[in-house]
Amino acid sequence: MAHTPKAGRLRSRQVVQELLSPAGIEINGDRPFDIRVLNDAFYDEALRRGSHGAFDAYVNGWWESDRLDELTAKVLSNGLDIPASTRLSLLFASLSARLFNRQGRKGSQRAVKQYDLGNDLYEAVLDRRMVYTCARWKDAANLDEAQEAKLELVAKKVGLRPGMRVLDIGCGWGGFAQYAAQTHGVSVVGVTLSREQHEFGKALCAGLPVDLRLMDYRDLNDEAFDAVVVVGCLEHVGRKNHRRFMKIARQCLKPDGLMLLQTIGANNPALVTDPWLEQNIFPNYMLPTAAQIAAAAEDVMIIEDWENFGADYDKTLMAWFENLNANWSNIRHNYDDRFYRTWKCYLLTCAGGFRARMNQLWQIVFSPSGVLGGYASVR
Repeated sequence: MAHTPKAGRLRSRQVVQELLSPAGIEINGDRPFDIRVLNDAFYDEALRRGSHGAFDAYVNGWWESDRLDELTAKVLSNGLDIPASTRLSLLFASLSARLFNRQGRKGSQRAVKQYDLGNDLYEAVLDRRMVYTCARWKDAANLDEAQEAKLELVAKKVGLRPGMRVLDIGCGWGGFAQYAAQTHGVSVVGVTLSREQHEFGKALCAGLPVDLRLMDYRDLNDEAFDAVVVVGCLEHVGRKNHRRFMKIARQCLKPDGLMLLQTIGANNPALVTDPWLEQNIFPNYMLPTAAQIAAAAEDVMIIEDWENFGADYDKTLMAWFENLNANWSNIRHNYDDRFYRTWKCYLLTCAGGFRARMNQLWQIVFSPSGVLGGYASVR
């Protein structure tokens, strides 16, 4: 019997359903986390290109789910495999990562363009201080409180006191610099590669002892600081640059100073990351592992403290999505529906990933040569 297009589609649907069944997900089921297929082209796209194809199909409007976050958490918690047809592309991406430093100066310039999409977008999504990293939800009732709790935790962990001089590498829109200067009486030098962040941050911190600089961290000289803060930057530094990054931070830190590093962490080493997320949201990003961070710090700095509150990123991402949804009508004239679906996919699938504990969120405290008497952990 001749193969018909209809028969091929039915077979593709059957294969996709078989892949999803271990996670308890049904095609066109009636539960919030089930998939509703609106265009049968979704099946072949998902089978041919794995998660990358499935997410592109979502942006195209070919399928829907009322709880994309929970769908993702179920898929990842059950370890569903990538279709074999996508593995060749991952092999080539891994080879490229081995041969080239994708987070060099040019790669970093390309990556930072994501933060220049428009401050109106980030103002709509983030908290009042424009902090684009994981919040701390312990004892917090909303996103503003959770982000301030995280900023205060950072300040306490490096022991901020009035008169100290602080370096903020990857300062974003200046949220930490503003908070530290206002509430702890310190002066702050912040560095970013994003022009939009730089201009916004200068206005945000006007009148405060804050110096925000548009520059690459590799151009930091031997200025001395009482504390160094790195929040949400190491993900863009790349494995090949970790050790150099640590050495530069160490050179900027006074002998009795402390550095706090906050980063998303990967459970397993990988040369490539999610291809859809890299293409659409974070170009050239690479999540470090615990072993990679420890190796980069070896003979450079001492690890004094290591805290993991990765589950808080789930809540943070869900809060960002709620803000995007609530404020979309105010900014949609600058974007389009595909952009909205891209960001919805990004925020909700990442929330599901943290819910499944596939990634972690670490705060690590370093000292140049060890705190005499020991470091008193702050929680």
